[in-house]
Amino acid sequence: MNTARSLTFLFTSWSLAASVVIVLLTTLLSFFAWRRTGYRRDYGCLELLRLSIVVLTVLLFNQPEWVEEFRPKEKPSVVVLTDASRSMDTQDVSENGSTARITRRQSIAPLNERKFWTSLEDKHQVVIQAFAQGADVKGSDLYAPLAQAAQQTQNLRAVVLASDGDWNEGKPPVDAAAALRLKGVPVFVVPSGSPVRLPDLELLSFDAPTFGLVGKSVRIPFTIESTLPREVTLPVTLKTSDGDEVTKEVRIAAMGRTTDWLSWKSKDVKDYTLTLEFPKQADELLTENNKLSSPISIRQEKLRVLIVESIPRWEYRYLRNALSRDPGVNLSCLLYHPGLSKSGSGNKDYIKQFPGGLDELGKYDVVFLGDVGVESGQLTAEDCRLLKGLVEHQASGLVFMPGWQGKQMSLLETELADLYPVMLDPSQPGGWGSRSACQFELTESGRRSLLTRLADTQEDNLDVWENLPGFQWYAAVTRAKVGSEILAVHREMSNQHGRLPLLASRTFGAGKVLFMGTDGAWRWRKGVEDKYHYRFWGQVVRWMAYQRNMAKGESMRLYYSPEQPQIRQTVVLKANVMEKTGEPLAVGDVVARIVAPSGKQQTVRFQSTGDEWGEFTSPFTPVESGRHDLTLSCQQTSGSLNAAIFVQGVEVERLGRAARPEVLAEIARMTQGKVIEPGQLKQVLQSLAELPEPAPEIRRLQLWSHPVTIGLMITLLALFWVGRKVVGLI
Repeated sequence: MNTARSLTFLFTSWSLAASVVIVLLTTLLSFFAWRRTGYRRDYGCLELLRLSIVVLTVLLFNQPEWVEEFRPKEKPSVVVLTDASRSMDTQDVSENGSTARITRRQSIAPLNERKFWTSLEDKHQVVIQAFAQGADVKGSDLYAPLAQAAQQTQNLRAVVLASDGDWNEGKPPVDAAAALRLKGVPVFVVPSGSPVRLPDLELLSFDAPTFGLVGKSVRIPFTIESTLPREVTLPVTLKTSDGDEVTKEVRIAAMGRTTDWLSWKSKDVKDYTLTLEFPKQADELLTENNKLSSPISIRQEKLRVLIVESIPRWEYRYLRNALSRDPGVNLSCLLYHPGLSKSGSGNKDYIKQFPGGLDELGKYDVVFLGDVGVESGQLTAEDCRLLKGLVEHQASGLVFMPGWQGKQMSLLETELADLYPVMLDPSQPGGWGSRSACQFELTESGRRSLLTRLADTQEDNLDVWENLPGFQWYAAVTRAKVGSEILAVHREMSNQHGRLPLLASRTFGAGKVLFMGTDGAWRWRKGVEDKYHYRFWGQVVRWMAYQRNMAKGESMRLYYSPEQPQIRQTVVLKANVMEKTGEPLAVGDVVARIVAPSGKQQTVRFQSTGDEWGEFTSPFTPVESGRHDLTLSCQQTSGSLNAAIFVQGVEVERLGRAARPEVLAEIARMTQGKVIEPGQLKQVLQSLAELPEPAPEIRRLQLWSHPVTIGLMITLLALFWVGRKVVGLI
């Protein structure tokens, strides 16, 4: 550090003239006063002290300052920040005005080379830093590198920022620009990339379920985003890891998003990797985003289903037949027939009484409640309480299937009342009958739902529902409850709330509830046998048991919500833990170790809900998309469970997104820098060379107001007063 020191005065012409006059007059007066005393030595010293006080006063009147200038010996620093995020690999930069395009990273590549800055190194120290790079970095943060350059770089003179401006993490970069402006550090920005998206088709999402059942079709939705100016029809192909392929022609809307789905059926029980892709179009410039992969586990599984009914009406009989013949269902039936002396008679599917206790009832994945209620010889209030807990805490499904006896009205006085998706009319417990057949009509939600999918395409599915045999009885429903999803309504009947909902679902706690407001689904067999009837109830059972069977072991069960987690979305993990005796664990230490696709590990600790169902919950927010391996363990039971969670969603940082040069321009404007195009990188060197020399650091010591000066003046005045007293002038 070089230092220059000097003494300066802040005087004006009149203050200088007044100072000279005062000193001269004081000198003359002091001389004449000394001469009158006969040139006595003591009087001479006293007059000399007077003159000294006046001279010091005059000097202080002109505001003397001690000035020190500090100039650093080291060279001023120039920090070069280059964006290394994934979006910089987008190939949308025209090279020298030609039609050929290079990537954004290539357009700013010279800035990363040391030889490019050779002409500046005589007067500047150039520091080259790349940001947003590495496997752990998932987005672009422009604030952090600018803030670090301002805080950590000594003698910072300027910053060069080369990026596409697509910041998606951290604080707004203008906050860091404001701090640089206060320090007088300009930012020269080099924006790279096109501010308009190029013609492209991008596979945004591929939402394969966590698991499927062998021999059962799996419906896999996907979404494609188009920036092409025209509509295109292209083949979308689903490939499995064992070589199977399924292809579907999809019409993609211009300048928008198109959502469709593929159906795939597995033949073997094992883990697959599914890959969805479509071919490059003639005017499509980016092809890296035309493919996505997702894992899926195919299982051979038996779902435990319980049907509780009173009179064996036709709906019950055909439902029982459908589920008993389903190879993936283990069926139990409980029939409260008024003509039977005791329950449980019949074949092996029948049980003698309602499952008692949590360990017995907790085995069932789905429970159907027919035309039964709370009365002698049927359900009890305790049974209803346990059913509610089964749905709420153990993710089981519950299907309400009322009948003409109206016995389900008594359930509205129990804890099951909260689970109903609809409001029933208590004045008409037996519902309504009709001599002519009535028809369902699917709602918009019903057209998209898996439950109502009776044909492979949406058009064929609507035709099937239009031509299904009708029903001649329906429950007295007034309206759907808030939060319920109406899948089908009565085609003709309506009230002040609109069409009467006959097929509705809702989520309650961890489980699902379905209300079927007619008992005529068995008529769908007319002319087609079991084609639609079996398919409908098979889909109902699997849809309602899906979440409960995401992962389970001998003493543990794990499920999560939402069923298809998205990146950066909070996922609620729920676990049911059983003791070695089969009873739910009330209190315990339950933890899960989660390994992200990048290899990062995270441990989450579950909290008990404090009830009798052995339920433990914990939030988890994934920051990466892909497969997350999870190991659940409990110290008290020594049990463990391995599972996998596949996180859907598009990465924050991805190819093909439009550049944001306006963000960089705002940084340059705020710091009084410049915007320089990638094709004119030589201007960066010229602009830095034209920067003026940095002003030296100046420190000023104001002598006229310094406490030492004031103390000296007081001391001199005191000496003058004492001297006058000594010589006898006072």
